Amino acid sequence: MIINTGGRTDTVNYYSDWLLKRFEEGYVYARNPLFPNHITCYNLEPSLVDCVIFCSKNYSPILADIQRISDRFHVFCHYTITPYDKDIEPSVPSIEDSIKILIKLSPKIGREKVAWRYDPILLTDKYTIAHHLQIFDYMASQISPYVSFCIFSFVEMHKHIRTSMPDLLPIKEIDKEILLQGIGKIAQKYKLRIQTCGTKENYQQYGIEVSGCMTTTNLSNALGCQFKNMAHKGTRIGCSCMPTRDIGAYNTCLNGCKYCYANKRTEITYKNYKEHDPNSPLLVGYVQPTDILKHSVQKSFIIKDKNFLL
Repeated sequence: MIINTGGRTDTVNYYSDWLLKRFEEGYVYARNPLFPNHITCYNLEPSLVDCVIFCSKNYSPILADIQRISDRFHVFCHYTITPYDKDIEPSVPSIEDSIKILIKLSPKIGREKVAWRYDPILLTDKYTIAHHLQIFDYMASQISPYVSFCIFSFVEMHKHIRTSMPDLLPIKEIDKEILLQGIGKIAQKYKLRIQTCGTKENYQQYGIEVSGCMTTTNLSNALGCQFKNMAHKGTRIGCSCMPTRDIGAYNTCLNGCKYCYANKRTEITYKNYKEHDPNSPLLVGYVQPTDILKHSVQKSFIIKDKNFLL
């Protein structure tokens, strides 16, 4: 089984003490977002967890302690660094600060276990195609020596994003072509492997791989182990990632990104944040008498090899 710590919220950034305590105590509870009174308990023991996936826009809160997890578990880190300012990502560190943090993270975890996420790509009058290509070139020049590959995607024009970002411009096919050509050339210049995320489109003509963020191939190459062949169902159309179990919760991230799919309203997010207790097995609140608690059936996806050691 693979544990995902950052699909629903930036756990590393805002709940690192809770995260470290969960791995120390060896278990965690997660509410079902569709059936909130259903809680699943996951056993966080190395023999039952194939890999711990981190995804964050700021690793500084856990940087000094992340090896308390990585020394015991396989880990893989996604670090999202985009070209946007505070007008779109109010509580995210600057590009320069983010790059400095990534450079410190990489040797702790291992370059092969760190991926740079440049997503989502969105266009406004301020964040133009030229702006993207200029910043991506600079960022790639700084980041490429410290990551195994780069992942990008185009913003999905959900209704709530149109509301939160009325200045958002539609990305036309010609816009995509210019961006893809530019990104592909820049990645080639810095010998940076680059791939898409969550799309059925094939961009291989631009030197861009078609893959998922967490496929068996990506994780096998990063972790030095072999995963069983399995159908890649993913989490949405175009996604080819391995199945994971997310221990976070929606409406709990304080990054405030306007394009975020995981937060509905700011007031709900701050209410949930106030109900967080680092000592609780749940990210938000506590188990209630009406809750239904079940233990997860955890199976390994790794093919055991006597020549491979964790």
